[in-house]
Amino acid sequence: MKKYFIQKAPFVVPTTDGKLIEEHHGLATTNNAAISIAHMIAPPGWSEPFQTPEFDEYTYIIKGKKQFIIEDETIVLETGQSIKIEKNTRIQYSNPFDEACEYLAICTPAFSMEMVNREE
Repeated sequence: MKKYFIQKAPFVVPTTDGKLIEEHHGLATTNNAAISIAHMIAPPGWSEPFQTPEFDEYTYIIKGKKQFIIEDETIVLETGQSIKIEKNTRIQYSNPFDEACEYLAICTPAFSMEMVNREE
């Protein structure tokens, strides 16, 4: 039995907001509840509702900029920067800028719709 797994076919999460989400490891692809790793591209003008996830989320910006509203503080990350946001923190992610933002998101435990707690 091999002691490694090369992901060649990430799960592309269906979206309606133009955002590309490719889960390489996690519940949807490898049935791993401990961690999820996703490659994402958020188009200009993209945003999602506030949420209070029950997982830690790490974000690494590959290209572009991404805005975070964490509790009541607005932070912008740029290419080459990363952040860890602790679970049970109210946050909104967006890309109000003119260029797409490419980034990696790592969640521990793995991302799930049941644990993200998005606001209506």
